[in-house]
Amino acid sequence: MSPEVPARSSVGLRASRPAHALFVLPFVAVYALLLLWPLAKGWFISFHDHDLLSNDSFFIGWQNYRELLADDVFHQVVWNTIRFVLLSVPVFVGLSLMLALALNRPGKLAAFLRAVFFCASVFSVTLITLVWQLALMPERGLIAQGSAALGLPQLPWLTSDLLALPTLALVTVWWIIGLPMMLFLSALQQIPSDVYEAAALDNASRWRTLTHVTLPALKRTVALVAVIEVIRQFQVFPQIMLMTNGGPNNTTRPIVQFIYEQAFMQLSLGYATAASQVLLAVMLVGVSVQMWLERREAAQGARR
Repeated sequence: MSPEVPARSSVGLRASRPAHALFVLPFVAVYALLLLWPLAKGWFISFHDHDLLSNDSFFIGWQNYRELLADDVFHQVVWNTIRFVLLSVPVFVGLSLMLALALNRPGKLAAFLRAVFFCASVFSVTLITLVWQLALMPERGLIAQGSAALGLPQLPWLTSDLLALPTLALVTVWWIIGLPMMLFLSALQQIPSDVYEAAALDNASRWRTLTHVTLPALKRTVALVAVIEVIRQFQVFPQIMLMTNGGPNNTTRPIVQFIYEQAFMQLSLGYATAASQVLLAVMLVGVSVQMWLERREAAQGARR
């Protein structure tokens, strides 16, 4: 008979818990330093009239937020940003999923196309905007010349109040479609092949396999891509700054550009910080709504 191993006492477990906390302490310290402290500092500054030039700061309470509520320009930039998110995020999710489904196959051609789509996302924003500005140039641009050759009317892509924001959304999708596509490709490769073999034995068509096997397995990835893109597109700034500078008629100016102008051009750090807190709140609302819709859909699917 082998000797019984004595069970660890609850006293020993309690004594080891402080030692376990030491492993978590570095992460907690970095998290507090890089996230919690800037967040708290931002809230603190937003309640002050802080002048960057003189570095003077005066407590004014909710005055910055009241001015934002009465600022027509701020109302416009918030609506511009929400429109940009609504234009770009569904395209990101749908198009990247279709690309992943089309390129999820062996072969050199598929590998080459995956590399082509992903390579665009590693280019700098300066290069991307320069290429698209040349392509969208009136009369002499590639798109204008192609439209003229086909007998189509030339459109003011970046100078029209109606077309400028959708054009910028299109440029953004073309630029960074590679990352969500790779996320979907990774998720597709994690689906067990046995599931597809079982569907083939049941003589399931491609459409039925897609709708009853592939898409249900990708629900979490769809939610992940949607949340990531909502957060990213709410922070849109450099391509708009370089291509239209918020024009024409302030129809493409996003919240981040408004914050930048107030902080570094008007030198009103308190007002800019208050606007950034509003942006944070809008992002949290957008992500919460997206996650609620995904959970509701999952719950309905489970009931079926």
